[in-house]
Amino acid sequence: MDLKIFADTPPWEWPEDAHNIFLAVLRDDQADESERLLAVGLAGESTVINDELAGEMLTIVSDDKDSDSLRARAAISLGPALEYAFIDGFEDPEDVPISENKFHEIQDSLCNLYLDTNVPKEVRRRVLEASVRAPQDWHQSAIREAYSSADESWRLTAVFCMRFVRGFNEQILEALETENLDIRYEAVCAAGNWEVDAAWSHIATLIATENTEKYLLLAAIEAVVSIRPQEAAEILIGLIDSDDEEIAAAVSEAMAMTEAFFGDEDDESLH
Repeated sequence: MDLKIFADTPPWEWPEDAHNIFLAVLRDDQADESERLLAVGLAGESTVINDELAGEMLTIVSDDKDSDSLRARAAISLGPALEYAFIDGFEDPEDVPISENKFHEIQDSLCNLYLDTNVPKEVRRRVLEASVRAPQDWHQSAIREAYSSADESWRLTAVFCMRFVRGFNEQILEALETENLDIRYEAVCAAGNWEVDAAWSHIATLIATENTEKYLLLAAIEAVVSIRPQEAAEILIGLIDSDDEEIAAAVSEAMAMTEAFFGDEDDESLH
C-alpha cells in the first residue's frame, strides 16, 4: 500500500493492520529512504504504536548503518508515546500504547545514546528532544550543557526541552530576547507551559506588533492565556476579526479558555 495514503488520512481512519504495514517497511533495509522516513514518522501515531513498532524504531535510532535523518526521525517518533506513558503513569496499562518495560527500555537506550558523543549530532539532538517528553534526572545537566553551547542548533534543542523540564525560567526569559526566531518560538512555548509571569510583557508585545511572524504569533496567543488568563482577553480582542482564519480561530479558542477560567473562579466562589 502507498504510504502517502496514510499521510493524507486521519490516523483514526487507518486500517487495523496499519502497524504491520509500517513495520514491514521499517524492517526492509532495501526500501527507499523516503519510504522509510515516511513510515517512521507515521509509526509514532498513538493509534498504531505498540511495543513491536517502538522496538523497531529504537533499533533504527541505535543503528549507525542507517542514515542520520532516519535515526533522528525515529527518535522523535518515540517522543509522544513516552510522554503519554509518563503522564498516565501506567495507572491503567491498557490505556498506554506501550508497556512499562518497553517504556523503561526506551528511556535507558535514549539516555545511553545521548551520552555517547560518537553518535552524530543530529541524532543526539533528537534523542534529547524525544527523551525529555518523560523527564529524568539526567535531563537537567544535558539541557544546561546544550544551552551553553556556541552552536545555535544545540541551543534550539535546549530551549525546546525547557518546555518539558522545570527549572529554567531564567534561561527561558533570556531566550525570549534572542534574534533567532526559532529559539524565541520555543521560549514562548516554554514560558506559556510553565506560566512564567515575567515573560508576560515580551509575549504581549509580540501580539501587539503587526509584523510578528505568524508561527510566533500563534504561540504567543496560546501562551498569554496560560500566563495571565485574567488579562489575556484584553490584548487578544484586536485579533478576533483577523483576515487570517488560523489566527482568528486561535484567538477564538484562547478567548473561550479565558471564559472557562472565569467560570471556574465563579464556581469556586460559590463553595
